[in-house]
Parts: sequence; structure tokens; C-alpha cells
Amino acid sequence: MAEPQTIAVLGASNRREKFGNKCVRAYAHQGWKVYPINPTESEVEGHTAYRKLADVPVALDRVSVYLPPPVSLEMIPEIAAKGAHEVWFNPGAADAAVLEKARAAGLEAIAACSIVAIGLSPSQFP
Repeated sequence: MAEPQTIAVLGASNRREKFGNKCVRAYAHQGWKVYPINPTESEVEGHTAYRKLADVPVALDRVSVYLPPPVSLEMIPEIAAKGAHEVWFNPGAADAAVLEKARAAGLEAIAACSIVAIGLSPSQFP
């Protein structure tokens, strides 16, 4: 049996109305191994939360970002150092400067909804 794909969710939240929470639930629903990143939470939706992306103990297939553009911009070096295959900047998480810096750092930066990318809708996770 193949290992599940891995994703870190930057901006994961325990507030179920937040998209960072919906993303955790959506990817877990699809069988991914989810690593929530939140400096103030110890767990999100039953998954161990990590204070920093660098603390995640496995290689990542994908990073999904739910942070405001100025914070996303600051996170680019840490995201690049982690070496994920894809980085999804969800609506509201990136501007032109974020995408430019991410691509300059060698990241496959995608500006789109990462939940929709796995065939689900955020509205499925109220």
C-alpha cells in the first residue's frame, strides 16, 4: 500500500469557519497525512499542530498557505528550506510580490484554492 501524501497547512486553525481549518479537514477526508502549522495550538482537528514548518518531521508533498500576504512573504525562506513539491497560496494569501519571491526561491507556487484542487469544495466543511 502506498504511503499517504503529506501536506502542511500554514495558518491552520481550530475555528471551524476558517479556511485553514476547512483545509485540514478536507485533506484528512481525502486520506492525506495533515500537518497543521500554528504557533499557538497544540492540536487542530485531532492532528498534532507544529509551531513552525521546520518542525514537521517528514518530507512534504504540498504546503497550503492561509496567511496574509505580508506574513506569507516572510515565510518563503522557511517554505523553500522545507522542500515541498508544491506550495498553494489560497485566495487572500498571496500578492504579486509573494508569488515572485516564491518562484525566485525555486518553489512551484500556485495561486488557487488547494481544497478545490483535490476535488472538494470548502462549503462541504461547515
